[in-house]
Amino acid sequence: MQKQTKIFFLFTVFTMFFSVSLHAQKKANQKKNTKKTVTKKATAKKTVAKKTVTKKNNKSTTTTVETSNPTTTKETTTLNKKDTTQPDVVIIYAAFKPSLRNAAKLNFTAASPVVDTTKISLKYVVPAQNLLFSYQPVPLKPLALFVDSSYKWNNNMFVKLGYGGYSTPYIETGLSFGNGKEKLTSIYAMHTSSKGNLPFQQFGKTKLNIAGNYAVNAAHELYGKLYYDNNTQYQYGYQPSTLIFDKNDLKQQFNSIGLQMGYRRKIPNTYGLTYNPSLHLNYFFDAKKAGEFNVIAKVPIDKTFNENLKLNVALTADITAYKDSLKTINNNLFYLDVAAQYQINKVKLNIGLQPAFDNSEVNLLPNITAEAKLINDKFLFHAGFTGHFVKYNYLNLAAFNPYMAQPAYLVNTKVTEIYAGFKGAAGSHLTYNATVGFITMKNMPLFVNDAVTGKSFLMLNEPTLQGIKLRGEFGYNIQEKLSILAGATIYQFTKSTNEKPYGIMPVEISGSLIWKVLKDLHIKSDVFIWDGVKYLSKTNTTEKLSGAFDLNLGAEYTIMPKLNLWLQFNNLLGNKYQRWNQYEVLGLNVVGGVVYSFR
Repeated sequence: MQKQTKIFFLFTVFTMFFSVSLHAQKKANQKKNTKKTVTKKATAKKTVAKKTVTKKNNKSTTTTVETSNPTTTKETTTLNKKDTTQPDVVIIYAAFKPSLRNAAKLNFTAASPVVDTTKISLKYVVPAQNLLFSYQPVPLKPLALFVDSSYKWNNNMFVKLGYGGYSTPYIETGLSFGNGKEKLTSIYAMHTSSKGNLPFQQFGKTKLNIAGNYAVNAAHELYGKLYYDNNTQYQYGYQPSTLIFDKNDLKQQFNSIGLQMGYRRKIPNTYGLTYNPSLHLNYFFDAKKAGEFNVIAKVPIDKTFNENLKLNVALTADITAYKDSLKTINNNLFYLDVAAQYQINKVKLNIGLQPAFDNSEVNLLPNITAEAKLINDKFLFHAGFTGHFVKYNYLNLAAFNPYMAQPAYLVNTKVTEIYAGFKGAAGSHLTYNATVGFITMKNMPLFVNDAVTGKSFLMLNEPTLQGIKLRGEFGYNIQEKLSILAGATIYQFTKSTNEKPYGIMPVEISGSLIWKVLKDLHIKSDVFIWDGVKYLSKTNTTEKLSGAFDLNLGAEYTIMPKLNLWLQFNNLLGNKYQRWNQYEVLGLNVVGGVVYSFR
């Protein structure tokens, strides 16, 4: 062990001495500024590549070192012996330098757009417009407006004032409040009256409606309406004219106070169901101590299975309680509508039934219709076998004939119809619709003059009335510049228990026109044409009234951004026809005024 320690000590001393000698020799050689040339003979070459990694400032640089070590000659050996401290030659071929990549730049080239020579055909498809008003007046029902989120609602408010011939004042106003999304409240009021040349030939009408729509959430909506209607006229059509009546005896004043409310689901739920239960309360009374209370409750439910199949179920209860100074009448109608709608390709089918309870009578009515699209979907054939009930109460009867006496009874009319027809569009502006059908009406109320003076109309029941019904419509529209709508209904009765269907129009034609002549000038026109109705004279013979042609013309011109002038010509040709026997209408009447809009 001691021997190994001595050897290690001698080797360390020798190494230190040799290193000091090499360092001194290197210093001496650096003082000599002589150039030495080493001749290398390429008898043999050996290249050794080494990689040296140098760390500096936490960065790594990789270099490639090439060392040449040729075969030693005498001269070289001598040189190596003389200068043993000559450093190796290091050649750096490449060094890594971090750099950022050049950023891409967007180049905008100002080039004109490519001209598209393709002509787009824009066609206005206008649905068929039905101008026929049914025998029973149909109430207007408020519908929810699907508000686009990008649409900005503006409250619309206007006041329309006017005055004209036959001492006719005209006042109308419409107000709306709310943002149009979560809530909307509207108020409408109107009053007008006229006084003719005949004794007690006076008319008056007043309306006041307050309606509201309120969004409960994104899917449900609560709506309601509170209204009051007043219609006043007098039974001036008595004969002979030498008779003397008290004004209160001739007064026909009908008042209606009502409340409508409902809760609607606007979009289907996860089960594909939508519903719209509603309740309508109405109290109707006249100036002769007769009153009537009406309740209408509806619960419709729609189920959507897929794009082709849909099921509709609706339960309706229509209850009426009438009372005057002599009697009390109850008239109740309950019915259930069940229908399935199925659509495949270009054919749409509706198959349904309506079980109904008309007071104590049970009925089962059909509801079967079919539609098929033909000729590039522009021509549609439709046919059906349908049935429904028309509820007749004092409210509906007085709206149809305001000169009637208090009803002695109340009935509901059962209507069934088998029809077929076609409808469609011709070109970009014209639409049409035509149907022919066989119709049956049971328990139809007719009206005849009383046998003494003729001033009052008495109800006459028609057990079975059958006939052929022809219906045609057409519409022509050019954007918002011109709109023409017209319709005609023709009845050809083939069977009736009474001699004639007294009070029913056999031919009725109506039409309307709206024309934007200039930017600030609009023209409106209405026309009514019908054949004379049959009536029963005092001698108990059937007579026929003359036909009627009533043309109305109106114009509205904007003189200021918020102020318009309006002018209306009623019965422009001055025809004094009679809709009801012994009741002559007013002649030409001109009414004009201003309209101020707050928007």
